[in-house]
Amino acid sequence: MNAPFDSYVLLEGEKAEDALGKIAAELKTGTVIPYIGPGLTQLSPTEAPMTPETLAAFFGTKVALPKRAKGNCWASAQHIENMKHRSTVSALMSQAFTDSIAPTPLHVYLASLQLPMIVDSWYDATMRSALEGRGGWGEIQGITRAGIGEDRWYRFYEADGTETTKEKAEAWKTVLYKPHGSVAPAKNFLISDADYVEVLTEIDIQTPLPEAVKNRRSERSFLFVGCRFHDQLLRTYARQIMKRSTTTHHAIVDPAALTKNELKFLTIQGIIPIALPIDRACEILIR
Repeated sequence: MNAPFDSYVLLEGEKAEDALGKIAAELKTGTVIPYIGPGLTQLSPTEAPMTPETLAAFFGTKVALPKRAKGNCWASAQHIENMKHRSTVSALMSQAFTDSIAPTPLHVYLASLQLPMIVDSWYDATMRSALEGRGGWGEIQGITRAGIGEDRWYRFYEADGTETTKEKAEAWKTVLYKPHGSVAPAKNFLISDADYVEVLTEIDIQTPLPEAVKNRRSERSFLFVGCRFHDQLLRTYARQIMKRSTTTHHAIVDPAALTKNELKFLTIQGIIPIALPIDRACEILIR
């Protein structure tokens, strides 16, 4: 059942466009952090799975899944890891996201702004591709701790894909933060239930979040573009990444698609929904 907006501010029509125009101006100053998801990337032609559900369906075309895992990409990945091997999960993720995706105009625009931070919540490398050829940026990725024998939650990569240190990351003009990992440059994936066990145990105390991310969110707001929050894991990550930032944020939404849990999340987190088609929202942000 779709969520009602009885007691919450939903910006529509001219109010939505005016509000987004003001956010666009703030984006240029670096006071707004874009938090982008697969809903933005899928504006470009691609066969890569661009939702948790289509990723689960992809797994289902490769491996027979039990009923409890169908439709849930994290449970599907865990089943494959249990029945086969972690290397099989990584190989399938690499296969799912192997094709390069042309950056959308908004990806390219965000790359041109030299923002303090861009959060990208999906596994493709489209935002990295948009940043290529520009200086002063690097990438921080969440990594699985399963079987690595290291007390690490994330890794740092220079623009050329070379692994580097947190000290060098602090000096980057722009941090591309991929909390769930990415196919590039090193095929780091947080995807199975086991991957998230330790992370979710400690994320409330912020241990799995890099200091560079914590520092750059301070005194800034977030703009969510192409993101859904219909799964508890997605809500948990967004909530923890937003922690200790400003108290008001915005999200481009399709009101007809929002679930009650999504609406509750937006309300509690102070995220004002802007009801605009995503392609129209992108036009306003880059004009």
